[in-house]
Amino acid sequence: MAPSSPRPSGRAPGEMREVVLEPDCAKHAEGSCLARFGETYVLCTATIEDSVPRFVKGSGRGWVTAEYGMLPRSTHRRTDREAARGRQTGRTLEIQRLIGRSLRAATDAAAMGERQVRIDCDVLQADGGTRTAAITGGFVALHRAFSGLVELGVLPEVPLLPGHVAAVSCGLYGGAAVIDLDYAEDSAAQADANFVMTGDGAIVEIQATAEQAPFAAEAFGEMFALAQTGIADLVARQKAALGTG
Repeated sequence: MAPSSPRPSGRAPGEMREVVLEPDCAKHAEGSCLARFGETYVLCTATIEDSVPRFVKGSGRGWVTAEYGMLPRSTHRRTDREAARGRQTGRTLEIQRLIGRSLRAATDAAAMGERQVRIDCDVLQADGGTRTAAITGGFVALHRAFSGLVELGVLPEVPLLPGHVAAVSCGLYGGAAVIDLDYAEDSAAQADANFVMTGDGAIVEIQATAEQAPFAAEAFGEMFALAQTGIADLVARQKAALGTG
C-alpha cells in the first residue's frame, strides 16, 4: 500500500536513504567505521582489552559491550553532555544495551578468547535511525578489530557470524509501511519498529511500538518484509566495506 501522503524525503516506501559505511576512519582505534544513513552520522570505534568483566573471568570466553552517546549539537538544539549531568538517560542506557546485545549475538565468545571489545558509538549528527546506524556500523568496527588480531596471529580467524548482523528501522507513515525513517517521518509515524537481523534472515531482536493506535499484524508483516530487504542490502554494504563480499 502506498502512503496516503508522500514521504517528506520523496522516497518510495521501500527506498532507503543513501547509506555509506567508511571503515578505518579513526586512526587510533583497533577497528572503526563511520556509518552514514542519510543525514545521520554515527562514528563507531572498537577497543580491544586483555581483560574481561568479573562475571566472565576464568570462563575462557570473551565479551563485547557498547557505549552510545550523542554530541551536544548532533540535533537541532544543543543538549548538555550526559557526563556534565552526572548520569546517563534511560534512552541512552536502553540503546547501548541493544547495541551490545546485537553485536554479542554475532560473536563467537569462545573463539575470541578471554578478552573484551568495547564498541563506542558517538552520534555526530542525528536525523533518525541512530541506533540502527550504530549497530550496522558497529559490526564493521568489530570485524576490523578482530581482523587486526588475525593479522597479528593472535586469532586464527574472525570470530563473527559469516552472515553478519545489521539493523534497520521501519514504520507506518501515512497509513503504509516504509523503511529507514528519518526524523520527520519518525516524529509523525503511526508505528515505529527497529529490526536487528542477520544477512540470512535470522532475527536477533525486534522493537516495535504503536505510536498512535494499535496496528494490525498484517501491517507488521509489511514492515517485516521491508526490513528483510533492507537488511540484505546493508549486509552487502558491510561486506563491500570490509572487502569480504
